[in-house]
Amino acid sequence: MEACAGAHCWARAFSRIGHEVKLIPPQFVKPYVKGQKNDANDAEAICEAAGRPSMRFVPAKTVAQQDLQAVHRIRGELVRQRTAKANQIRGLLAEYGLVVATRIDVLRRALPDIQEDPDNGLSGLFRRLLDGLRQDLVELDRRVAELDGEIQTAAKADETAGRLQSIPGIGPITATALVASVGDGRQFKRGRELAAWLGLTPGQHSSGGKDRLLGISKRGDSYLRTLLIHGARSVIRTAANKTDPRSRWISAVAARRHKNVAAVALANKNARIAWAVLTQGGRYDSQYGMAAA
Repeated sequence: MEACAGAHCWARAFSRIGHEVKLIPPQFVKPYVKGQKNDANDAEAICEAAGRPSMRFVPAKTVAQQDLQAVHRIRGELVRQRTAKANQIRGLLAEYGLVVATRIDVLRRALPDIQEDPDNGLSGLFRRLLDGLRQDLVELDRRVAELDGEIQTAAKADETAGRLQSIPGIGPITATALVASVGDGRQFKRGRELAAWLGLTPGQHSSGGKDRLLGISKRGDSYLRTLLIHGARSVIRTAANKTDPRSRWISAVAARRHKNVAAVALANKNARIAWAVLTQGGRYDSQYGMAAA
């Protein structure tokens, strides 16, 4: 089947009655569609794509994975709404000559003072409007915190998420997002395939035997990629104070390249390590291979 809306539910239903289900990403089916789109042409394209020896398939998600992914998607949308709300408040205040710094925590602290200041020239109507916007911001904060609690609970209950959190730069949010999206990771043959799926490897524009590598491809799951890169940035900030081999490598990359490049390089490494933890079991061992060396 094509991995479209409802496909995972149907995959579980067909598996229960003995069928082997293979889900094909829509972008791999589209090239085989002949003529215009209709059910017959789509079915023919799916059959054609399924017969390709190098076709990649999507593993069917469990209900628990879909529940966890739903939490992340709702939280991500609420965070976007909160950012938009903060930008709206800041923009409206700027129209009245009141400039607030871009950080959302600064805005939270500044709003009560702005509302209570009688000399800033704000009218009674705008003060009432501003109070409504502040309440919207407080409610969005409450909803995000509520979902953060759900993620923390899921991360403590899930053994796989617990093992992933042993990797520096991967916390409860990233660990549960990996469990929800990647599962056991066995759909990837090696760690580099997972990193490439996340868009953390260089794009290619090679021809005639000449290899030309570009910036990261940014393909795949942008939400997971963002979480891994943010986690890598937090590790880079503390790497200079540590002397273990991993921290020395991070510091060396950050010294000779831009810190953003170092963050992507570390996110790539963490994605590969996460694949090993998912497929082979166990926890991350920072001293792995050191004794033999």
